[in-house]
Amino acid sequence: MPSNTTAPPAKKKGRRARLIVLVLLLAVLGGVGYGGYWGVSTVRASFPQTSGTIEIEGLSGPVDVKRDEYGIPQIYADSDADLFRAQGFVHAQDRFYEMDVRRHMTAGRLSEMFGKSQVDTDAFLRTMGWRKVAQDEYDKVLSAETKKNLQSYAEGVNAYLKGRSNEDVSVEYAALAFSHDYTIDPWTPVDSVAWLKAMAWDLRGNMQDEIDRSLMTSRLSAQQIKDLYPAYPYGTHQPIVTQGGVDDATGKFDPKAEGSRGAQNDGSKRGGQNQQTAQGGHAGSPADAVAGMQSQLGALSDTLDDVPALLGPNGNGIGSNSWVVSGQYTTSGKPLLANDPHLAPMLPSLWYQMGLHCRTVSATCRYDVAGYTFSGMPGAIIGHNTDIAWGFTNLGADVTDLYLEKISDGGYLVDGRRRAFKTREETIKIAGGASRPITIRETEHGPVVSDRSSELERVGEEAPVNNVAPDRGDGYAVSLQWTALQAGKSMDAVFELNRAKDFKQFQAAAAHFEVPSQNLIYADVRGNIGYQAPGKIPVRARGDGTVPTPGWDSSYRWKSYIKYDELPYEYNPRRGYIVTANQAVTNADYPGLLTKDWGYGARSQRINDLIESKIKDGGKISPDDMRTMQTDNRSEIATQLNPLLLKIDISDPYVREAQKLLEGWDYTQEPDSAAAAYFNAVWRNVLKLAFGDKLPKELRVEGECINVRKADSTGPVDEQNKLVRECGKRDAESAQPDGGDRWYEVVRPLLKSENSDWWKTPGDRTNAPTETRDQLLAQAMKDARWELTAKLGKDVSTWSWGRLHQLTLQNQTLGTAGPGFLQSVLNRGPWNLGGGEAAVNATGWNAAGGYEVIWVPSMRMVVNVGDWDRSRWINLTGASGHAYAGHYTDQTDKWAAGELLDWPYGEQAVAAATKDTLVLKPKAG
Repeated sequence: MPSNTTAPPAKKKGRRARLIVLVLLLAVLGGVGYGGYWGVSTVRASFPQTSGTIEIEGLSGPVDVKRDEYGIPQIYADSDADLFRAQGFVHAQDRFYEMDVRRHMTAGRLSEMFGKSQVDTDAFLRTMGWRKVAQDEYDKVLSAETKKNLQSYAEGVNAYLKGRSNEDVSVEYAALAFSHDYTIDPWTPVDSVAWLKAMAWDLRGNMQDEIDRSLMTSRLSAQQIKDLYPAYPYGTHQPIVTQGGVDDATGKFDPKAEGSRGAQNDGSKRGGQNQQTAQGGHAGSPADAVAGMQSQLGALSDTLDDVPALLGPNGNGIGSNSWVVSGQYTTSGKPLLANDPHLAPMLPSLWYQMGLHCRTVSATCRYDVAGYTFSGMPGAIIGHNTDIAWGFTNLGADVTDLYLEKISDGGYLVDGRRRAFKTREETIKIAGGASRPITIRETEHGPVVSDRSSELERVGEEAPVNNVAPDRGDGYAVSLQWTALQAGKSMDAVFELNRAKDFKQFQAAAAHFEVPSQNLIYADVRGNIGYQAPGKIPVRARGDGTVPTPGWDSSYRWKSYIKYDELPYEYNPRRGYIVTANQAVTNADYPGLLTKDWGYGARSQRINDLIESKIKDGGKISPDDMRTMQTDNRSEIATQLNPLLLKIDISDPYVREAQKLLEGWDYTQEPDSAAAAYFNAVWRNVLKLAFGDKLPKELRVEGECINVRKADSTGPVDEQNKLVRECGKRDAESAQPDGGDRWYEVVRPLLKSENSDWWKTPGDRTNAPTETRDQLLAQAMKDARWELTAKLGKDVSTWSWGRLHQLTLQNQTLGTAGPGFLQSVLNRGPWNLGGGEAAVNATGWNAAGGYEVIWVPSMRMVVNVGDWDRSRWINLTGASGHAYAGHYTDQTDKWAAGELLDWPYGEQAVAAATKDTLVLKPKAG
């Protein structure tokens, strides 16, 4: 249930200029200054019609839209074209404002809606060229059938928009009308394709780690940076695929092979294990240049923070859970498949539940699928049809590289020769202001992202350059190479997955799912389970993608892509189940370099352990067992750290009172747990003392200031070598140390090293310096006691994890800033949550920034394969994007409690669940 306490939602960058819009919206909703007409009538004008009949153009026959008590629609049609026209119409009924904002974001046109505050974001997005690539995909790459489906979907959206005023579409447009004239453009097929670019951006892999490692060089040594990026713990956390390898004879991945035998291409040898890293020092290394680029790379990091993240804060915490269990271990005798993607909490939810049914499956009507869709895109992204079920988690492949480009005479250098930039001019239209032209430059690697920051325009001017790089000349620029900036067939893959009947067809569809690279799990009605790693993953001729690369040296080019046949897969593995939760895909001997920045496997191993504990000695797993696993709250780091905390001799009675909370704690993080609240506060303070205060300002939370030694100073602090005041610069949601499972692996070995330098702190006016592990842990326990006293009160018996760890659902444009009373109109919550960072119930929080929930299981599903009507599902919010509509957040209480809804699929089950039926008919004449 929602908490009765209040918690201000996190402030977002770059939205202050929208306050005028927010105030105007208040006038709309409250009738201030404009009469009662702008009150209830305006709010309700956009609520969709869900029963009766509507005539729309383009249909070839009637379509039934059956909604259950939660407003979830099941659509029935007699042709593919009518099915997707109806899907577009229904999406627009419930979610068009969300769709419109998304397409403006992907096209770099937010300024047209929200004014000059979005110009810098638009300029960056135009530089990336998402819309341009989407247009290329539609024009040159996608299949004719996919384009027909996209066109039908667009026709359905536009049929809904036809004849409606802005206010009749969504109440937010009523607010925009008071500040400027805004015209809703017709929907186009390319608007749908471009959404995949936003999805790919938020799941882009290790770009932030690439920047962070480089920024760390201003404060930390090569060994210290290595300490903070430990190797994947294969000994304790098993990868997804535990057997098989690339066969030398066939050049294909063989899941039955004993192990990888050789490499199929030079650039992917040994998984990159022997490639040079940030401090490699090999000829042509960018390390020296990077050392002088701290402010420039920090500026790029700030720019990335300002780009809207529709899926969530990119980094170690973002991920998902999915697993599938063979029928030999289930109570049904058929596979069970679970999935819960961990994404940013938003209102409305990213997902839209829907069924797409051909009344009779035929050559002209090929779909009978149900699952989670994206409003703005046809088809189902995750779900099942009559034969198979599938789920996604982020594979985390390294598909981006930042290149340092040597500027010379208006061009850039490659192997000592000047090359001309490829340029294009674009114009950003600004609501209420004059348009702004921009020039976009590209190198052979990709767009010059440093052009989008005044600080980055001077990138490299102070970079120390020696014989490993060309003369400085005009300095350096930073360009981005990214697989999503090349036209691909991921949209084809969506429809192919929806139609797939067996594992062979599933793999064929996965071959086209190029960007973003996802872990795909599978189950079918014949009892088979499987896994496929798809994606367009580069083969680097040199380097391993962990740090910015010297663009002036052609030996660092991408030479090719890992062949799809070489990518790992499993089919009916002997262990009888498959778990994917962003851990390493393969063992260390796999010959292809997928990434060196995996998630570290805390969630995946916990799921593996839960499955093993259930099936040992002949046990069976039920659908409810799968749901229970999804809500598992256990903290892995607590199992390592808590026993040490209990051994600390605490003399302060107030701190000792808090320490007692940890006695007998079972490491679960329930919302009402005082022990979980105190432990997580201790963990946060351990990280701050041991690591956070030692990181450069570009990685620390914006506005948090500490006294530090100058970066170039050595020896004792004295009059000639003073400490300086230094304030953090990073958004709280992406600051470090974030407390994710990478930090579990950083701390784990240090707990056995009582005198590590990481335990040493300088102290301050109130606290003595620390020299040992136990001294730092004692200080963290003290700091946590007083932090929670300030937040939760003096009486520890009233503490609870949920009071600290709250979720507030925010309207993603007009509910993220402004007066609190206005936010209450559009936003909902807070909810007190259990779970936590790197728990299976991954209600994520950033330890550097605070305890607020910043990513969540955005939906949960448990698919009962073959007995589809016994499957269950839940969404974070509800079907509707209209504030005060009955289905705005009607699933959230159940979601927070870990409950699932019935998921009807068969015609009889849908009929029994139907509460409203809308018939869409061809327009007469």
